[in-house]
Amino acid sequence: MSAAMEIRGLTVAYGAAPAITGVNASFREGAMAAIVGPNGAGKSTLLKAALGIVPPLAGEVRIFGAPLKASRHRIAYVPQRASVDWDFPASVRDVVLMGRYRQLGLLGRITRAERARAEACLARVGIEALASRQIGQLSGGQQQRVFLARALAQEAELYLLDEPFAGVDAATERAIIEVLKGLKAEGRAVVAVHHDLSTVPVYFDDVLLLSGRVIAAGPVAEAFTGTALQETYGGRLAGGHIGQLGLRAAS
Repeated sequence: MSAAMEIRGLTVAYGAAPAITGVNASFREGAMAAIVGPNGAGKSTLLKAALGIVPPLAGEVRIFGAPLKASRHRIAYVPQRASVDWDFPASVRDVVLMGRYRQLGLLGRITRAERARAEACLARVGIEALASRQIGQLSGGQQQRVFLARALAQEAELYLLDEPFAGVDAATERAIIEVLKGLKAEGRAVVAVHHDLSTVPVYFDDVLLLSGRVIAAGPVAEAFTGTALQETYGGRLAGGHIGQLGLRAAS
């Protein structure tokens, strides 16, 4: 598979404190990849720098072989739910239609076809009945589904998600992973910051272990090892936890 996103030598700092240093990573088309690591490892920073939201000190990002500036229309981004103003007076349908603005322009007319497209995206994530609800009235899991539906409305080729399963119920997690697997089956690329190590081998094809720098990267069967996890998490991940994942810790 060719690379949907390639990151070369990416370095980001907040003030004098480095967040990530010299990150090299490649994410395949038609595959699902997890970015894992401890709190403060730079996982969200990596996504934001890849999108140009956070300016890097060094490095470059290429999307399907082209510079980021020329490829933004090929990317959909689902931010952390905690970063969103849920008091904003918008309905679920309004938020999903925002995903069409890139194609329509800010002054573009919302047609019946565009509304139907938004409804189809809501149906795909299982919340079409909530289309008229104000976003602040939704549960956490419902809010996460709304932002996934907005990303689907963008009809992107690369989906970047920042902890899509954080704080959601089991039913929502199942619904989200089914949608993401559907995108993979369509040949899209999915890259997600993820925190549940036990589901990495179940959900994802590839993994990037990050702790300010890349510890290991590649197919889950090769990169997701006890040795790599110990180096990534240090004393924050007990050997027993590694054993529960069916992996051998470093001796």
